[in-house]
This record gives sequence, C-alpha cells and structure tokens, in this order.
Amino acid sequence: MLEDVHMMSRTVSPPVPSSSSSVVESAQRMILHLLLLLLLILLILPWPNLVMTSSPFTAVLWRRGNRVSTNNFCQRSEMSDGGLAVRCSGLRLTQVPVGFSNFTIRLFLDKNLLCSLPADSFSDLMLLDELDLSHNQLSSLEAGCFRGLASSLRLLDLSSNRLSLLDPAALGGLRARTNVTHNPWHCDCRMQLFMPQLDLDPSSLSEVVCQTSDLPNLGAVGMPLVLLVEDWDLCLSVRRSTDVVMLVTMFLWFSTVISYLVYYIRQNQEEARQHMDYLKALQVERANHI
Repeated sequence: MLEDVHMMSRTVSPPVPSSSSSVVESAQRMILHLLLLLLLILLILPWPNLVMTSSPFTAVLWRRGNRVSTNNFCQRSEMSDGGLAVRCSGLRLTQVPVGFSNFTIRLFLDKNLLCSLPADSFSDLMLLDELDLSHNQLSSLEAGCFRGLASSLRLLDLSSNRLSLLDPAALGGLRARTNVTHNPWHCDCRMQLFMPQLDLDPSSLSEVVCQTSDLPNLGAVGMPLVLLVEDWDLCLSVRRSTDVVMLVTMFLWFSTVISYLVYYIRQNQEEARQHMDYLKALQVERANHI
C-alpha cells in the first residue's frame, strides 16, 4: 500500500506556481506610471493667480488677491541722468503693480492683461516721463488714473487696446504725446470734441479708425476719424436732437399757457354771467316789491 502511494506521488506532476505576484507587480508599476504622469501634468499646467516672471532673478510669485510688488520680477536699469527705467513687459499682469521707485522715469507695462486703470495708479511717480501701456486689454480708464503725471509725462502709449471711448476726466489735463492707434473707437460727438485736445502724432492719425459710429449708414465704419470729421459733423445729429427737444419744450410751454388763458377767460365769463343773472334777479325782486 505504501509503495503504491509512493509510486503515485512520483507520477503526479508538480503544482504550477501562482501568478498573483506578477499581477501585483504589474499593478504597482502601473500606479507608479500614473503618479509620474500626474506629477508631470501638474508641473506643466499653470496655477491660478500664479505669475511666472522673466526677470534675471526668475521667481514664482503668489499674488494672494493683492497688487503685486515690482521688487520681485520687474527689470530695472539706471539711466544716465540718474533716473530708473522699469520694464514689466509680458508678465501677464492683470493689475498695475505697486512699489515703483519715485525715481522711475520710464515705465513699460506693455504686453500684459490689464483691463482697466483705477484712480491714482501712478500718483507717486512724479518724475515719470514715458509710460507704455500698449498691447493690453484696456477697455476703460477711470477718472484720475493718471493723476499726478500732468506736469512730467511726455509720452503715453495706449495703442493696441480695447478702448472705444475716452473720458476727459481720465486723462486729467495730460499734455503728453499720446498714441491711441489700433483701438475699436466709437466715433461720436464726444470723440470729435475730445480728440483735438490730445497731442497725437500726425503720422498716426490715419490709424485712429472708427469701428462703430453714430453715422453707420454714411460709410463711417472703418474710416479714420480725421477723415470722417473733415467730411461730416458728428455733432450735427446732437444739435438737431437738441433743437427738436427745445422746439417740443417751447410748444408744450406755449400750449400750457394758452390753455390756462382760455380756461381763465371761460371761468371769468361764467362767473360774470352768474353775477349778471344775480343782479337782474335783484332788480326784478325790487320791482315786484314796488
């Protein structure tokens, strides 16, 4: 019996080793690859509110919802007259930074993502001579945004933005040579009256083009403002509207006065008739008594 069992054990083939260990190793390698891929994606994709700088001292600046400081990423160079030229170009800034030196003479904020300029954005830069805001997304300039620059600023570049209207209160009496080309201007009476107040480069006037206008049916769209003003008076429709309003107002006023006079006369006539009837009644009563 024992010999038979021994012979059977010899004839039975050895058990096949389990493949569970190889499956576990494959799963571990797959998880590791996924983790590496996720880490690579996190390194490539931009973080929100994170500003990558291109200054010599490249750094990552977390904005935390406040205006960023220029000390970390803007390039500075000293000029021959002792002033500073500060370049913050192409940093995808959405707000004007703070911390500019009072000795800043030239400031470059071009090729960013600025959408508006709040009041007193540059009020501390009393010596600023040149300001470049071109190639941004500026669609509005708040009143007082250039406050403090009226006496010093000589060059202002607002080209290649999204400006359609200019508020005189925004420029605050600037006498700087201003570049406003390549903006989607809306040409109306205000634009016609305000543009001559700006010191524009004569060679750039042909590039101040009307994208929209109060005279769309007269071929004004796509025409340079300087040519449009030469051929058409953009304030004419405003004057006509004002004249119509004045005429309507005067007509209503005269109608009211005439209506009151007619009512007054009729009311007096009625009262006079009643008074005469009363007097006649008294005379008849006296005659009856006699």
